Amino acid sequence: MDIKSAYEIAMEKVDKIGDATEDEKLGWKYTPEGEKLAAKYLKENIDLNSEINKYEPKAAKYITEGVANILIHNIVLPKNELMKNNNKKAMEGIKSIKKDKTKTENILNQMRRIFSHYAEQGEQQRKQAYQQVKAAFEMKVQQALEQQGGVPAGAKIDIEKQPQFQEEWRKIMNQLDGQYLKLLEEFKKELAVVK
Repeated sequence: MDIKSAYEIAMEKVDKIGDATEDEKLGWKYTPEGEKLAAKYLKENIDLNSEINKYEPKAAKYITEGVANILIHNIVLPKNELMKNNNKKAMEGIKSIKKDKTKTENILNQMRRIFSHYAEQGEQQRKQAYQQVKAAFEMKVQQALEQQGGVPAGAKIDIEKQPQFQEEWRKIMNQLDGQYLKLLEEFKKELAVVK
């Protein structure tokens, strides 16, 4: 009986897979270059299309895929001004490299509506939820202190700095943001398949 090493077994499996196709090889080579190009675009002012056009058409396809992957990945909920600006730049870049401009713009508009809702109604929801959580925690702390004999004279407890309060608030924020993130992820998937 012949016992094979793990290496020999692995090599047999690799041999069974066969040689990579030309397209697979091009994808492995050029997709990461596209990803680097997208990162450069997000940091600097470069013209994505003129950079992509420097490559032969077969390679440009994978460069464009890499760029799109990174730009789409960089679209996030606009929690601050920097994120808003990054979203805007990523969206402009995506719009410039996608061939189906109408479909791309429709999806980007849906994303913008999510962002607008997140900034307006979402902000109100977050403020309201924060006040409710804070009031509930204040009541719990007050009851606990009364059971222990009250608050020492001159002592003041800052509810917002309590780890339990912060943990509860983080959970609620994740729930509130989760609704928006789910929609955003769906649109990002749609955008990824647009030509």
